[in-house]
Amino acid sequence: MRKKELSAFQNYRLSLPNEDYEALSAFLTEYHQHNFLSGNEKALMRADFENALLKYASLGVPLGTALERLSIAHLGGFYARPSLRWFALDNAAKIYPFSMAHGRMAVFRLSVYLREAVIPEFLQIALTFTIKRFPSFATTVKKGFFWHYLDTAKRRYSVEPEASMPCRPLKVAESGSQSFRVLHYQNRISVEFFHILTDGFGGMVFLKTLLAEYLRLLGVDTEKGDGTLDIDETPLPCELTNEFALVPKAQKASGFVDKTALQMSGKLSRQKPCRVLHLKMDSAVLKQAAEGYNATVTTYLLALIFIAAKHATDETEGVLNVQVPVNMRKFYPSDTLRNFSMYCGIKLPIGRIADAQSVVGEIAAQLAKKASLDAMQQMVTATERLVGGLRMIPLPVKTPVVKLVNSILSDKVFSTTLSNLGVVALPPEAEKYVESMDFVLGAAVANRASCAMVTFGSTTTLSVTKGTPDPSFEEKLYALLLADGVPSVVEGSALYED
Repeated sequence: MRKKELSAFQNYRLSLPNEDYEALSAFLTEYHQHNFLSGNEKALMRADFENALLKYASLGVPLGTALERLSIAHLGGFYARPSLRWFALDNAAKIYPFSMAHGRMAVFRLSVYLREAVIPEFLQIALTFTIKRFPSFATTVKKGFFWHYLDTAKRRYSVEPEASMPCRPLKVAESGSQSFRVLHYQNRISVEFFHILTDGFGGMVFLKTLLAEYLRLLGVDTEKGDGTLDIDETPLPCELTNEFALVPKAQKASGFVDKTALQMSGKLSRQKPCRVLHLKMDSAVLKQAAEGYNATVTTYLLALIFIAAKHATDETEGVLNVQVPVNMRKFYPSDTLRNFSMYCGIKLPIGRIADAQSVVGEIAAQLAKKASLDAMQQMVTATERLVGGLRMIPLPVKTPVVKLVNSILSDKVFSTTLSNLGVVALPPEAEKYVESMDFVLGAAVANRASCAMVTFGSTTTLSVTKGTPDPSFEEKLYALLLADGVPSVVEGSALYED
């Protein structure tokens, strides 16, 4: 009988001096004492640690240092305890599961670009250590009697090499499936979230914490705080709160339902998104251009988006409506990692859109009114009334009703979206390892383009998710910025389909 060949890790282990061999054996024993997952999951996670140790060895890192960085103490008791916890969906998340049957899934992506290529073996361990700090993310979507809910899923959460288009739907219907994914490509780390889990704020806290843990595994210790969590601390109750329930009720409820809006005229692609583009601009130059119109950066970019959207449609009558998400934390300071955002719609009749100077004043006035505390309270109240009206209806009965409403409204009430995450700060120790960041929205059903932006360091990145091959919108947007003295470096994908 042919003798079975030893694995690379077995050969490495046997090559160690006796003292190191014993230290590694103790490490593996401790691993098994902290992991009570199913046999296959446990074996896969052990292989993750083995691969990380081999990578450290190839980089010349002493075994003692490697074992210290990979300390099993960072697993805590997460993988050793049964799954007992579940989470009711917040008010903003309750509608998301019903929309999946209509060819869409509310997925968004946050990415960080490093100055060196990502080491997948360390990123995998970073996720394994990090996920326990985010218990509402370590979940799977399940059907309850009245609503969907999040059920804790103790499993090996895996990182994947990126091999497909951004923000593709997650297979949440599979038992134990995760509602987020961590991807890597060259020097980029991306996290994609089903919006049922969190909003941009919570997603950014997760990405920053994952990045800090990845850098720690490289030997770079970073300061915690300001949105970077300590993975070994116990999750705080305030991080898991449904803050919508604490917003005072408004006397009037409005803003949740709207009329259909004009859409750009490009032919919808079968593949969604069919392209993702990033316009990278000097943030100081962009701010100066906005100040030239006596406007904020958001107001200024909304003006350009309205002009570009008009340029990208053959319609001459009707109203363009741009969706603008609003972070409720600016009104009610909160550390919740759940959804705590609403939105408003900025509307302009297409015939009144000429140039930026002619519309910035109206856009600023609408933002001041529609994104105000009073308006957001009215929308939260309207959402609660809708959810409350469906509360006692069994899920099988309410599902077709909610799906019908989704199919009628969906994103047709908006022409496009501009979501601005603002300025992202990283711990000083981490900043020098990061080139840039971007924020990408998943493709909508009817909208031909969706826009998202984030500022890191001296660069503002405006990302455009395309639902049509027609380049009219982004070409006009680029030209408008250039005409105002704001050059942009355009990066991104080719068309995913012809």
